[in-house]
Amino acid sequence: MSNPQSPATVCAAPTVRGAVRSVWSAQALLGEGTLWSVREQALYWVDILGHQLHRYHPASQQRDSWSFDEEISAVAERAKDPGLLLTLRHDFALFDPDTGQLQRLHRPEPTLAGNRFNDGKCDARGRFWAGTMDFACAAPTGALYRYGGGSHCTRMHGDIAVTNGPTWSLDGRTLYFNDTVRGQVLAFDFEPDTGALGVARPWLQLEADDGYPDGMTTDAAGRIWIAHWGAACVSCHDPVSAAELLRIPLPTSHITNCAFGGADLRTLFITSACSGLSAEQLLEQPLAGALFCVDLDSPGLPAHYFAG
Repeated sequence: MSNPQSPATVCAAPTVRGAVRSVWSAQALLGEGTLWSVREQALYWVDILGHQLHRYHPASQQRDSWSFDEEISAVAERAKDPGLLLTLRHDFALFDPDTGQLQRLHRPEPTLAGNRFNDGKCDARGRFWAGTMDFACAAPTGALYRYGGGSHCTRMHGDIAVTNGPTWSLDGRTLYFNDTVRGQVLAFDFEPDTGALGVARPWLQLEADDGYPDGMTTDAAGRIWIAHWGAACVSCHDPVSAAELLRIPLPTSHITNCAFGGADLRTLFITSACSGLSAEQLLEQPLAGALFCVDLDSPGLPAHYFAG
């Protein structure tokens, strides 16, 4: 990995406690969208290409799934009402797992039929940030949107084939965002009150053998955790220097997203994908598409709720 800035490192490395565990061998085509619900003490996650929303309760080992007629890619809990905010193929939508009721809210790209939503999450003010991408992962038609509910949606950054992230610095004044095809993590100055972005700057460039930056999250020390598509790992980075502090190997190549959860937020949940692997690779990687977890010595941060 290379970092064009190379300032001083400010964070210590975390410590892994125990081995990586497979907790749901779901064989997801494209696992993604990890969200730990503090209210439910459960992990929501999705299979984008399998059109499924999953929920895993570690304490009871209960697994629940909901099927959709199209891709579902990212999830946030609502702050004041029951249910979830989702990104579907083209739409922001509300979904109530208890009733199965789905309500479409807004379509930001009505003329881009070849695009779909990908990753997303809420900021500390309850705005949902979600990126779109070219379904073929080639054309730079993807963009990052800031969504506040109803039709309050603003295009914030574009010219990206595959978008992933975002996540924020501990003080909320830097937004990190992945330009996956270019192997690059970008950083923006971020204004927490208004949600305004500064100019994108390169923060971390992955080398060829490091795969591609996929989903990511921030822990309570401010460190940035990145899932690596094609490199069978999650890496942890200093938020200022981008220096790699820790690498956690996984037993399958395409690692897609990660989120902290568990009663003390010290368990890192990690999704993976079967999509993009050959028949031979699938035989060699029987846990492709599984949901994994690993325990750490320090906690993550609770997910923000959608306020719209």
